[in-house]
Amino acid sequence: MFVLAHKRIFAAIMQRTLGILLVKRLLLLIPVTILLFSCSKFRKVQKSSDWRLKYESANRYYERGDYYRATLLFEEILTIVRGLPEGEQVQFYYAYAHFHQGMYLLASHYFETFYQTYSRSEFAEEAQFMNAYSLYRDAPIFNLDQSSSEQAIAYMQLFLNKNPNSEYRVEASEIIDRLQVKLERKSYESAKQYHQLRYHKAAIIAFENFRQDFPSSAFNEELSFLKLDSQYKLARQSILSKQEERFKKVVQYYNEFMSKYPNNSYQKEAKEIYNSSESQISKLANNN
Repeated sequence: MFVLAHKRIFAAIMQRTLGILLVKRLLLLIPVTILLFSCSKFRKVQKSSDWRLKYESANRYYERGDYYRATLLFEEILTIVRGLPEGEQVQFYYAYAHFHQGMYLLASHYFETFYQTYSRSEFAEEAQFMNAYSLYRDAPIFNLDQSSSEQAIAYMQLFLNKNPNSEYRVEASEIIDRLQVKLERKSYESAKQYHQLRYHKAAIIAFENFRQDFPSSAFNEELSFLKLDSQYKLARQSILSKQEERFKKVVQYYNEFMSKYPNNSYQKEAKEIYNSSESQISKLANNN
């Protein structure tokens, strides 16, 4: 009796286990089935010659957040709906579909195409802003090429000039400020690199260019000292005939530095450079 009961219990457990496994397998098949049906439906729409079906399907995909499929369908009807009432919406959504997929350079291009084509549209202002904003989103971290940042600033400033009372004006101004900070940091790091690599002439030029480009930067005190330091090292490495002139330049940079930043953080180092340069000038004058 005990063995028979045991067998019955084991059979019940196995039946239950098989049932659970079957349910799990069915649950796994459901999303696959849905996906296959969805793909089949999309392919059917894509192969259709009915542009209105593609237009309506693309809008539905866009509203669901399926920007990839929406993009494919919008792309197929762009030339067909150009000049038709639907053309404006298709072009606008097409640009946004690229933006939402992170394809910012393409999005910028399509937003620009939109406001150039539909300059009187109620969405023209938004498209012009999004053109610049897409470039802003494409801009990399400060230590990489900043072409997109420079373009974004130019386009954002153009947007503000054309739309001074826009609802996007505050955000546009903040973006310009953030991009300026990024460009400032890039220029700062590049200038310092010349100094670290001991390219003293190039460093001096880079420090001066930075000061002209970013006159209010908090980095100017440090770079002014490094400019002084670079000139001093350049003078020490120079041939004898150029040393006096270059040490005098050191003294000039020191006086300018101390005049502009009297309470600077480099007092001791700057004074040592100044004293050494004055001493070298005296020696060179006596030798002559």
